[in-house]
Amino acid sequence: QVQLVESGGGSVQPGGSLRLSCVASGITFRSRAMGWVRQAPGKGLEWIAGINSADGARNYADSVKGRFTISRDDAKNTVYLQMNRLRPEDTAVYHCVVYPTVYAWFGSLSYESKGQGTLVTVFS
Repeated sequence: QVQLVESGGGSVQPGGSLRLSCVASGITFRSRAMGWVRQAPGKGLEWIAGINSADGARNYADSVKGRFTISRDDAKNTVYLQMNRLRPEDTAVYHCVVYPTVYAWFGSLSYESKGQGTLVTVFS
């Protein structure tokens, strides 16, 4: 079965950086689009980034564009999220997701599976 394991969360001050990783198993990773979603305390799931397989095209939510970068290493079955210039409103549990297709459509929450998540806290 699909397994997604995130790591790299933690506590940082505003303006700081973190790099999240997600290792996937149980899928043909190179053939699947991947993404990241987050859930802030008391709020619903928010899509924040996606990356296609094959062409590696990327999409970002407006809330993170220019600050976050999604990337993938197909040799390691791993997707990353580099987060820079973090803000208190970025505080959330971050989950990686796998899509059933090669495309990560903008804003899509139609993923096949979601990991358990890693907590990111940005505090003053």
